[in-house]
Amino acid sequence: MEMKRKQTDERRNSTIVDIEMLMPSGHILRIIDTALDWDKVYELTEKYYKEDGRPSVDPVVLVKIAFIQHLFGIRSLRQTVADVDVNVAYRWFLHYDFYTKVPHFATVSYAFATRFPSELFQEIFSLVLQTAVEKKFVDASVVFIDGTHIKANANKHKRIKVESDKAAKVYDELLRKEINADREEHGKKPFDDDDKPEKIIKTVSTTDPDCGIFRKGEHKVEFAYEAHTACDKNNFVLATEVTAGNVHDNQVFSKVFKAVKKRFPELETVAVDAGYKTPGIAKEIIDCGVNPSMPYKRPMGKDGYFRPHEYVYDEYFDCVLCPRNKVLHCTTLQPIVTAIANTKVSPTIV
Repeated sequence: MEMKRKQTDERRNSTIVDIEMLMPSGHILRIIDTALDWDKVYELTEKYYKEDGRPSVDPVVLVKIAFIQHLFGIRSLRQTVADVDVNVAYRWFLHYDFYTKVPHFATVSYAFATRFPSELFQEIFSLVLQTAVEKKFVDASVVFIDGTHIKANANKHKRIKVESDKAAKVYDELLRKEINADREEHGKKPFDDDDKPEKIIKTVSTTDPDCGIFRKGEHKVEFAYEAHTACDKNNFVLATEVTAGNVHDNQVFSKVFKAVKKRFPELETVAVDAGYKTPGIAKEIIDCGVNPSMPYKRPMGKDGYFRPHEYVYDEYFDCVLCPRNKVLHCTTLQPIVTAIANTKVSPTIV
């Protein structure tokens, strides 16, 4: 086949065309632009502007630029604005023609960092979710909750050690109330709730103090955040909570679960992985009338000790039978829990 060279430069040819003609009919931005009521964004942002002063950038344009960045995974706002300047689909989404000047990235950054509070993002998220619900795309009968680590833009070598209070376990207060109620029922004095918080040494990034150190495996250590997210079976995000990367999944479950249950009372089943399989989480789900779907987890314990499932509770005599056929009478919750935990597999049990 003979090689053919292009003889003319057509880049400066004049053509009568508009962006609407160049925008593909099935492009995702065309679908999003049609599906959402963008006038509601004006209602949400109106309170953050004054009646006088210099003209501002259209708030819908600012929100749409943020949509573009996150929808297409663009790493920085600066790069997003640069892409909008040359991308026909992005300009169409902003209702811009070929000659309209795109806002400077600093203007967009200032709006989201200073002018708009974090509550606005939650309101826009709710607007999108409500639209999906109204279109009957969301099926919240079964919800899946899990956490995903997101690498922070922070040098892992720039860090310091600081002393801080150890975070209390989410269900500690509930457990203390149940123990004290049981003690009062048996004529015992309740435990005092004046414990001082335990101090721990924590690694903090000097670049981004809000993130947390995350250890994956034996060698990988990095600063990260974690997005705790609830989704339906159609992959719609129903609720989310972002924390530092060193916050365990089960510490945030209650907040995410309550948000989903409040918004979607028709919730029937919650599916979680083994990281959420704790008595407190299971009890909270069941108490709300929801079915917990959890994977099987092999019982854990120290070598040389009986496993909790090996004990048998006798409801008639209100006692616990040890695997060595010893009777453990329940006086209060705490002693019986301690007795079970400290019973060794040995013929010399008393």
